[in-house]
Amino acid sequence: MPSTSPRHGSTTRPVDVDALEAFFSPGGGADRLDDREVAGHVEALLDALEEGSVRAAARDAAGDWQAHAWVKRGILAAFRVSGTVELDWPGGAVDRSLVPARRMGLADGVRVVPGGTSVRRGAHLARGTVVMPPSYVNVGAHVGAGSMVDSHVLVGSCAQVGEGVHLSAAVQLGGVLEPVGARPVVVEDRVFVGAQCGLFEGVVVRADAVLAPGVVLTAGTTVHDLVHERELRGEVPEGAVVVPGSRPARGRWAGERGLALYAPVIVKYRDASTDAATVLEESLR
Repeated sequence: MPSTSPRHGSTTRPVDVDALEAFFSPGGGADRLDDREVAGHVEALLDALEEGSVRAAARDAAGDWQAHAWVKRGILAAFRVSGTVELDWPGGAVDRSLVPARRMGLADGVRVVPGGTSVRRGAHLARGTVVMPPSYVNVGAHVGAGSMVDSHVLVGSCAQVGEGVHLSAAVQLGGVLEPVGARPVVVEDRVFVGAQCGLFEGVVVRADAVLAPGVVLTAGTTVHDLVHERELRGEVPEGAVVVPGSRPARGRWAGERGLALYAPVIVKYRDASTDAATVLEESLR
């Protein structure tokens, strides 16, 4: 796989995958390539990520999300060949030279409201996206068209956010660069993520799902589906409405004290005709 060409109409250079892979190859690949040469390949990758023609993860034919390890290697190369520099940024900044904060303009077709927000080089914001302050979108992240990134939201490195998604205030989407084969957090189209939710360790939230405020999910979190009477891990099904719940802690000592453990619960599935606000209000009553 010598290169990957950006989609039709792209203004970015093709990305030389082999060159990026060679940089990390066993036997001193990094020593065989000049840092300036590597930096040129990295810049092409970051341009393609910003444009959206290359992504850190994608759905395969079976509908499963798979990480693109070569993309993560390219991002890691950006840090390895970058120097630490002072950046021209309000209040001053010091960061790696190849992955500074992006400067957004009218041509990007997005709204980035002032007040502490930063979108890092190599992050994609599709047209119609709104980012409220202060929020942070890290390198390799992808945010789809018409999505809302509310105040105090973190979209971690390589996290994948679909179209028409609402990330409410203080939502945290974990990032992952290493190991390079690890799947990032994925939030598919039209998902509503309530305030102060946390999604980590490559959790996938399928299209049209609704997460009530305060839901925290990791790869090992058991989600209890009351509708279909089953237990799920690592993925929230399409259209599921998840609320924070609890279950009794095991053991006599815990029972005597009425202790309970956190247990997210699917209480219903969203109807096509029901919006997220309505379904949340009904589920939390």
